[in-house]
Amino acid sequence: MQRIVIKVGSAVLTQDNQIAKERMLNLVSLIAKLKLKYDVILVTSGAVAAGYSALKLDKRKQIGKKALASAGQPILMASYKKKFDIFDIDIAQILLTEDDFDSRRRTKMFQEIIDALLTNNILPIINENDITSTPEQLFGDNDQLSANVADAVDANLLVILSDIDGYYDKNPKEYNDAAIYPLVQKLPESALLDEATPNNEFATGGIVTKLKAAHYMMRHHRQMFLCSGFDLSAAESYLLNQKQTLGTLFSANAQK
Repeated sequence: MQRIVIKVGSAVLTQDNQIAKERMLNLVSLIAKLKLKYDVILVTSGAVAAGYSALKLDKRKQIGKKALASAGQPILMASYKKKFDIFDIDIAQILLTEDDFDSRRRTKMFQEIIDALLTNNILPIINENDITSTPEQLFGDNDQLSANVADAVDANLLVILSDIDGYYDKNPKEYNDAAIYPLVQKLPESALLDEATPNNEFATGGIVTKLKAAHYMMRHHRQMFLCSGFDLSAAESYLLNQKQTLGTLFSANAQK
């Protein structure tokens, strides 16, 4: 069965410093459908934002962010479990850092854990281990984490569910005539150097981190699909019906 990695960010998962329950349920419902066709691995953000519902700490300070992540991880996973239980799907949590990809021994360990979970029909849910790690051990955003996970577990496709519909030729918030690139086969270096602009207080990425993830995937001869996490119709159409209605496919090997 083909493997895919689904990555969802804080901007999609949270609203007003709370878990966005309806959007999470929509995501879980989609994953339940996808599991009939794919081996699915979920990379999720949202722990820091979820923690803010219990602790009002300053996430800009390192210890504050770590405390928020510590409080938020069980809240986030409890929310996922409650919704996956509706579909009789068992879940497991895996926390990783950049160091886990720099050590063959540690990489092999989490690869084998994911293989074992998927073999037993358990959905792996991955997040970055913000709590006990130093800044040097972290990717810093889950876009980069998800791309590295996709490559490590030999997934053919990474799907990033975002607060944007795809990769535009210009900023759609500033230009009414902005158009989505349906297919990108190569990214200019300048696109990878622009300043990231996250649209959510608890988001750590922006379009640049997604382009870096796409660049990483293409360099490793894999594909990435960027689409909306608010309206999952484009993701469902592409993944279940092989029809691209919206969103951007990043694929160095795709036919024009």
